[in-house]
Parts: sequence; structure tokens; C-alpha cells
Amino acid sequence: MDVSRICSELVAIRSENPPGRTTEIIEYIRTFFDTLGIGSKITRNKTGHSNLITKGTDSRLLFCGHVDVVPALDEGWSYPPFSGIIMDGCVWGRGTTDMKGGCASMLAACQDLINHDKDVTATCVFVCDEETGGENGIRYLLAKKMISPADCLIAEPTPVHNPCIGQKGLCRLGMKFSGTPAHGSLYPAVGVSAVMEAVSLLEYVKGLHDQEYPVDDGIKEIIDRSSGVLESEFHVNNVSDVLKKLMYNPGIIRGGEKSNVVAQHCDLDLELRVPWGCSIPELVSGIISHASHGKIISQTTHEPSMTDPSCLLVRVTCNEVERVQGGPVFPIVQWAASDARHLRLCGFNVIEYGPGEISTLHAVNERVKVDDLKKASSIYAGIMTAYANNDA
Repeated sequence: MDVSRICSELVAIRSENPPGRTTEIIEYIRTFFDTLGIGSKITRNKTGHSNLITKGTDSRLLFCGHVDVVPALDEGWSYPPFSGIIMDGCVWGRGTTDMKGGCASMLAACQDLINHDKDVTATCVFVCDEETGGENGIRYLLAKKMISPADCLIAEPTPVHNPCIGQKGLCRLGMKFSGTPAHGSLYPAVGVSAVMEAVSLLEYVKGLHDQEYPVDDGIKEIIDRSSGVLESEFHVNNVSDVLKKLMYNPGIIRGGEKSNVVAQHCDLDLELRVPWGCSIPELVSGIISHASHGKIISQTTHEPSMTDPSCLLVRVTCNEVERVQGGPVFPIVQWAASDARHLRLCGFNVIEYGPGEISTLHAVNERVKVDDLKKASSIYAGIMTAYANNDA
């Protein structure tokens, strides 16, 4: 089956997250592998979160993709978002870039190897909930020790010539602020406003954005090279600052009881993207010390992570990208998060490389070029072959 058709059929199987039910699409993938003579194991729970792991393959190499997608409304799309229509050299629809296109290229690579009487040496894993943190997906498989440390490629969309080997860290804080209520006409002379206490903390966090954090020359070089690539891909200015500095987003703030009452309560959900060189414990400690009327009630943190650019996985992947796409090829780091952080924490070497129109990621008219799907499939097959032949 042609890779564009595989991608189209995956898109047409709805798997928005939330709610994250992936039973149908995982069954499609199981049937696909069955036709190739490759066995698989499926995990599922009562809420319909299903994952798949192939069996009987080389444990040195893992290929991973997520089959959940972010929701999409019909408005504004040139073609219905779950049509998977193939038109103008692209497959269109939600998930084509993030990341059913990458999943399709993984499946097509396995199919191509079997058709040429070659073994599929990589274990392939398809997970259900990358878009909501991986609790029922990659984190579940790791906790149950269903996958073991290996070299891992995640088929997330990347620039054509630039596999991704690292991501900034993440710090999500749920905070509660308390105040002393009073008549609104008397504030700020009387009372303590929980809302203004939250605002005061955000002023402190805003100041943290101006800081720069020291890193070694090797990381600095990768960040500098990454900045140029990502600025071109995303049309975002000052990408160097995005990668080097603490980025912050007060995503949700709820507070107050009435407009003429000094607020007694305020809740803040704060997300921070943490650069290399920034200590998360020191960051959190500073926030606590500047929130005299606030406390942290929930906290999720992940350190910045990076795979050694000189390791086997990175060298083989870059070689295969250059073989198919031409050069120059070099690895980059990015600001977003993925399942890579969970895998690296458990001892995996991880690289991301996949097809997609990055500018349409999570956007209206998401799409992937058919040619990019085919080239990604060739690259994946080449990586598997290199590991099988011990060429790496």
C-alpha cells in the first residue's frame, strides 16, 4: 500500500485527544502488521486508551509514534479535517503532520523491508496520549517495563535536514493565593488582594525572562545553529532568546468573588519552559520566596534533555537523512516537549525525525507532502538496515 494512502486512512480514523480513544486506529495498525507477518501486543484500558508494540524484533532500536491528535473544528478548512484527502501533492487533515504522517512512514518502511525480503529489525511502538502527557501511553509502557532502554527514533515532524536531539525543560505549577477581604472601595489601603498577589508574582517571573544561563560551548553551538533553522521554519524572530531564556505563560488565572470585594482567593496555572543551565529547584524556590500569600498545590517538572550528538543513533540518522535529502544535515534542539523527555529519563538515546508541514502543526489546513512521506519512509528503512547490518 502506498504511504500516502496509509496516511490518509490513519487520518480518517478519528483519535482526538481528549478523549484519547485509540482502539480503532491501533486495531488498524495491528492488522497492517499482521499482513506483513509481524506479531504485536496491544495494551488497552477501560477508557479506550490503546497502545501497540511489535514482537520479535531487535531490542537495540525502537521506532515510536503517537496516534492521538489534537481536536479540530470544521471551520476554515479547505477540506474536512478528518477526510484524509490526497490533493495537490499533499495529504490533508488533522494529524497529517502531528504525527500520523510519521506513523504512516514507519509502517511503509516496514512494508518496504518485508517486500525486499529484509527483516524489520526495529521494535515499533504506537502510543495513545502524547498530546496530554503520556500517562496512558509511553509512561505506562515504561512503568510496566514493556520497553527497555534502546536507541529510539520518534517520528515527530522536524525540519527536512535537521533531526531533533533535545528539548527545553518544563515546569508546570498550580498555585493558590489567599487574601484578606475588605470593601473594594478601600483597596489598597485596606485588605490584601489575592489577585494582586498573583500579579505581583507574575511580575517577578517576567523579570526572570531577562536572565541568561551559562552553558558549555558544545550546547551553545547547537543552540545557535538550531536558532537559525527554527527561525526560518516557524518565522519567529529572536529564536535564540526562546531557546536560551526562561519562557513563561500564565495559562489560566481565576480569582475574586465580586467586583466590590477585595479578592480572598486566586488560582494560577503557570507554565515555564526551562533552558539548559537553569536549575529547576532554584527556580521553584525563588517563586515560593516571592509568593508570600501563595502556595504551590501541584507541580510537574522535567529537566532539559539532550541526546549526545556523537552517539550511534544521531550519526546513523544524519547519514540517512543526507543520503535521501542531500546536505548539509545537522541535529538541532527545540523549545517544545514530547515523549522524548520520558524516554531519556529512563536511559534511552532519543532522536526525532519525521515528515510534515511544520507551519500547519495543530493548525487549520494541517497537511503533509506526499514526497516527504516517501522520503521519510526511505530514511527509516535505511536506519533499520544500518542497524541490522552493523554498519553503524
